[in-house]
Amino acid sequence: MASSLFSGWIDLKRGLPFHGGVIMKFKPIDLRSDTVTQPTEEMRDAMRGAPVGDDVFHEDPTVNQLEDLAARMLGKEGALFVVSGTQGNLVSLLSQTERGDEIIVEELSHIFKYEVGGYAVIGGLTAKPIPSEKGVLNPEVIERAIRPQDIHQPITRMVCVENTHNMHGGTITPPQRMNEICDLAHQYGLKVHLDGARVFNASVALGIDVKKLTRPADSVMACLSKGLCAPVGSIVAGNEGFIGSARRYRKMLGGGMRQAGIIAAAGIVALEKMVTRLAEDHATARLIAERLNHVPGLSIDMDRVQTNIVFVDFSKLHTTGKELERLLEKRGVLVIALGDTQFRVVTHYGIEKDDAERASEIIEEVRMEIIRKKGLRSERRG
Repeated sequence: MASSLFSGWIDLKRGLPFHGGVIMKFKPIDLRSDTVTQPTEEMRDAMRGAPVGDDVFHEDPTVNQLEDLAARMLGKEGALFVVSGTQGNLVSLLSQTERGDEIIVEELSHIFKYEVGGYAVIGGLTAKPIPSEKGVLNPEVIERAIRPQDIHQPITRMVCVENTHNMHGGTITPPQRMNEICDLAHQYGLKVHLDGARVFNASVALGIDVKKLTRPADSVMACLSKGLCAPVGSIVAGNEGFIGSARRYRKMLGGGMRQAGIIAAAGIVALEKMVTRLAEDHATARLIAERLNHVPGLSIDMDRVQTNIVFVDFSKLHTTGKELERLLEKRGVLVIALGDTQFRVVTHYGIEKDDAERASEIIEEVRMEIIRKKGLRSERRG
C-alpha cells in the first residue's frame, strides 16, 4: 500500500476505511497511538448542542465550564483550554521562565525530543537532559544538574516531569516521588512543570485521585485527545497568575480560539465520563504484553507495562522497523517502529479484548513469516 499511515477516513458509500488512498476491506487494528481515538456519540451530541461565545473575550460558556471543571479535578486555581499538549507545554514554560534560562528535562522526554525545540526557538531556553530510572526522575540527579550561581552559566529555572512517561513505555512517577521532586525544586527556588499528557492513566493505574499527582507541581498540562477520546485539545492548569500569563502566550502562539465551545464540549464529556474506563486500556495492554513476551524472538520489559503502552523488542528477528511495519500493516495491524529494534503498541478506546488477542496473533504470524524469509532458527520459549 502506498502509505504507512492509516488516515481513518471512511468511504461514505460503502462504509469502508481508506488507507493510503486505497479502500480497505477491513478496519485495521490501530495500535500506533491513543491519539487515533474517535469521539464518542455522547461527545458528538454535546458538540452539536454546545452554547458558544468568543473565548478570546473569555465569553464562551462551554469553554469556561471545561476550564472550571479541569481546575477542580487537577487541584489548581485555574485552567486554560489549549489546542494541543505541545502548545500547553510551551505556554507553561514561557510563563515561568526568562530567555536564557535553563530547564531540566528527562533525556527521552516529549518536551526535549518531540516538540520541535519550541523551548529553544520560541522561549530562548536551554535544556539540561538527565537520565532517569525507567522514566522516573531521581531528586539526587536533579540536584546535581542545578547550575551554581555563575555569570558564565545559564540560570536553572525549572524542572519538567513527564507522567506517564511515553518513551519509557507509559511508566508512572508515584505521588511520593513527585512530592520529593517538587520539594527539592522549590527549595532551590525552581518551578516544576508536569507534562501530564497521560496523567489520568497514571492516577487510574494507581487507584488514586489525580490531584495527588498534580497538586505539588506549579503547572500541569493534561491531554483530552488521547485516551480520554476528545477530538482535540488539552488543559493547562496552575495558579491565577500563571493562567493569566499562559492565556497571553496562547494568544501569541495563535491559540486564541473563538467559538471553541464546540470542541470544549467534548472535553467536558472526556473528563466526566472517560477517565475511569482507562483501566480497560491498561488491561488490554497487559494482555498483549503477556502474550508477546512468550513469543521467541520478541521480548518485553514487563516492569514497564504499567498503563496503556507496550514496547516490544524485536532485535532478534534481524529485520528493519519499516519492514515490520509493512508486514503488520498488510495484515491489518498498525504499530510504530522505533528504529530497528523496538516497536510500540498503544491501547485505547475502540481496542477491545478481541482486538488485542487478534493483534497478538497477527504479530506472532508475522514473526514466523520473517523467520521463514530469513531462514532464522525458531526457538521455543517457556
